[in-house]
Amino acid sequence: MSQTETYVLFELAGTTYGLGTREVQHMEMLDRITPVPNTSAAVEGVVFSRGQVIPAINLRVRFGLTREPHTMRSRLIIVQVQQRLVGLIVDSAREFSAIPNDVIRPIQDAITGMEGNYLKGIAMLEKRLVLLLDLDATLNLGNEIKVPSASEMIARANAFAQEDEKQSVHS
Repeated sequence: MSQTETYVLFELAGTTYGLGTREVQHMEMLDRITPVPNTSAAVEGVVFSRGQVIPAINLRVRFGLTREPHTMRSRLIIVQVQQRLVGLIVDSAREFSAIPNDVIRPIQDAITGMEGNYLKGIAMLEKRLVLLLDLDATLNLGNEIKVPSASEMIARANAFAQEDEKQSVHS
């Protein structure tokens, strides 16, 4: 019998994605996001969740999709990557599903000529295609999209506010 892993299923632009539950700390409704200057376009800002300030990344923007206004269905999926908490903003997330390992196809086998930048596999689940996310590649912490720590983001916001305050005093 094949091993199974449980995934949180979420949607972006009508496509279903899966994220292993081992990587997910918790999910919540999207509330207030505080913008932080001088960050990547995909980093929407910071959120306050369960007593912690956490960077929030808009996965639509990260994947090159059109930024859409948040709705009541929008969710924040809090994940832990390399000892850091990061919030992923998705269109909706409301389902958990056990996916047998033997129905997961490596991305190279499924899509010829594609590197599968953010994907670790594809699964067919009840006549629905589920793209399984590679969280490390998605966040790419060492390269293109450096996710700043919460303290770095707070320091940037404070520096921006102080600079803004200096300019208004001299005006």
